[in-house]
Amino acid sequence: MIKMKKALSLALAAALAVSVLAGCSAGKTDSPAASQPDSGASGSPAASTPAASQPDPVTINFPTAGSGGALYAVGAAITNLWDTEIPYVSASSQASNGGIDNLTQVSEGEAQVSIAISSNCWQCLNGTDSFEGYAYDDLKVIAGLYFNPNQVVVTDKSGVSDLAGIKGKHFAVAAAGSSVEGECKNHFTAAGLTYPDDINCEYIAFTDAADMLQNGTIDGAWIMSGAPAAAVTQACTSGCRLVNISDDIISALREQYPWYAPFTIPAGTYPNQDEDVQTSAIKMVMFCRGDLDEKAVYDLTKTFWENIDKLGEAQANLKGLTPQEAVKDIAGLPLHPGAERYYEEIGIL
Repeated sequence: MIKMKKALSLALAAALAVSVLAGCSAGKTDSPAASQPDSGASGSPAASTPAASQPDPVTINFPTAGSGGALYAVGAAITNLWDTEIPYVSASSQASNGGIDNLTQVSEGEAQVSIAISSNCWQCLNGTDSFEGYAYDDLKVIAGLYFNPNQVVVTDKSGVSDLAGIKGKHFAVAAAGSSVEGECKNHFTAAGLTYPDDINCEYIAFTDAADMLQNGTIDGAWIMSGAPAAAVTQACTSGCRLVNISDDIISALREQYPWYAPFTIPAGTYPNQDEDVQTSAIKMVMFCRGDLDEKAVYDLTKTFWENIDKLGEAQANLKGLTPQEAVKDIAGLPLHPGAERYYEEIGIL
């Protein structure tokens, strides 16, 4: 460009500068949509938004969970969509230690968007439990997603038939201080056990626990993941099965923690599973920093829902989601103004 300016007259250079400024976009410099905002790409926020109104470039770091889990793949699918469809957004997902780690990273500004169960989000917002003394009161919701069921896996030889039967057993409760360990504490307490004293706890990730279940070195393990989960499938092919969580326990949980809901894992979800299994579940929530640009969050929300069918084809956990359900069962968490504007625009709020 500098050589061209030297070769052109001053008047032509001025005219060219005006033309370039008029055609510039805040989008990615290598995207055709960034220089041709009226090219008509259906469903793309850039296609209907004048370049002058686009925010400055936005970077989205999106922590998920362990690389072998369902949440990791869900986050990768969402960030790939945003990175591809929104010119001014550069989005990428990263492995993490799960929900509490995700909330910590977002609250500290290391990440901008992530996913966690609604209970952990509420605790982070209000500074309770794992977040006592570290409340992040500017946490905002983009969308409620799918229910994340608790799955209690035991070996056949353990003889365990309910949660109370895990008393005295060698049981994997996930990493210490993790959201899954919190689920163990809540459920075993509701079942009448003293946690952790009544259990021989093993503080390991479920991927490691699955190997120990196969080897028979532990009696059971707790996982919180969309079903089917690969690690549960692995265990159920090696002499393991799921345990029902009774109505009484779920009712007791709901009295103290309103975010719980009953959930059925249909027969046939896992090998050798001949009957439905009742368990508890909490809705997964996609959340963000409250200071994230309103226009950007509007575009993130709009792009997500306008492409939900495509996302559902790639990720079973996202299949069948609707924006109508996205604002329900989210534990009273506040929506981000950008997301709220989208839901108002389509008549949900």
